[in-house]
Amino acid sequence: MAIKLPKAIEIFFTSGQDVAAFDRCFTADAVVRDEHKTHQGLAAIKAWRKETLEKYQFTAEPVALSEKDGKTVVTAKLSGNFPGSPIELDHSFELAGDRIAALEIG
Repeated sequence: MAIKLPKAIEIFFTSGQDVAAFDRCFTADAVVRDEHKTHQGLAAIKAWRKETLEKYQFTAEPVALSEKDGKTVVTAKLSGNFPGSPIELDHSFELAGDRIAALEIG
């Protein structure tokens, strides 16, 4: 990765199919919003990630990093088994210390 990301966000993007890595990057009560659904708590987030990986067989490559309204926004190029692939989506992260407390994709 050419972009220098905060460690938790780097783990999120480099974890691939290793959803156990999410133990090291998300808070226990974190929230993820993706595809008009909300997933709260580490177990729900791991299930979401596993389901989306199986459904879309995607990879995500960070291409830009910015700060907006106190959030870390990473634009990532997603390639996979979905219409319009590849696409670029913003991933808006809220950090709590060295972990991800919230993530909104879209």
